[in-house]
Amino acid sequence: MELTLPLVERWARQAGEILRTGFGKRHTIDYKSDYDLVTEIDRQSEDFLFSQIRQHFPTHATIGEENGEQSGNLDARWYIDPVDGTTNYAHGFPYFCVSLAFVDEWGSRLGVIYDPIHDECFSAERGGGAFLNGERISVSPTNDMQQALMVTGFSHNQADMLDRNLRLFAELNMATQAMRRFGSAALNMANVAAGRLDGYYELAVKPWDIAAGALIVREAGGMVSRVNGEGDLLTMPCNVAVTNPHLHDALLAMVRED
Repeated sequence: MELTLPLVERWARQAGEILRTGFGKRHTIDYKSDYDLVTEIDRQSEDFLFSQIRQHFPTHATIGEENGEQSGNLDARWYIDPVDGTTNYAHGFPYFCVSLAFVDEWGSRLGVIYDPIHDECFSAERGGGAFLNGERISVSPTNDMQQALMVTGFSHNQADMLDRNLRLFAELNMATQAMRRFGSAALNMANVAAGRLDGYYELAVKPWDIAAGALIVREAGGMVSRVNGEGDLLTMPCNVAVTNPHLHDALLAMVRED
């Protein structure tokens, strides 16, 4: 089977149907830590995606939130987040997605983020532009931080960074038109790519949270880097700054380490 963007879109939509079918129902919830939860839907979605990759591309490596890293060719590897926004999902809040990215020896090649509640499929292939349900998308033209709608994320598990997160949130809230915190890194990036949000940053994310979104944003004309300006996003510990081209330097100046 040939690896194509329509194939990855189909897998993401099929995994998304698992999420949509279970949404709003009672779930079996386990806790990986005091606040980091996982549902049976996370496992069903990831098991489906892993099974498709193993069946059609058995030599590829896979890196997923629930199943961890599976051995294979690291020059052909997948980053899988079966439910990005699990806490939202478990509470019936409709801001979550499936995120699926393929990375080869030259970097990110394919990325798909599927929001099953709104039936929105964001996708990109390296060098081919970014799309939402087949229509080309691009980042916003906003060139003034005071007019920017920004988003961030941080969790209870980041107690060592709580003061910095709260300080940055307050500072950005004063420096921009508004700040938001929605609870899905992948969807935050997708919405920057679509021009609905002007920027996003987060200080502690996982590579499967951002692998697909980074490609989609770049193909939509945006900029993605670590908060220190470096470009190696997928080496842990991960952090990310995402904007249109006009706002990146201004965001980095605020969020980079002192």
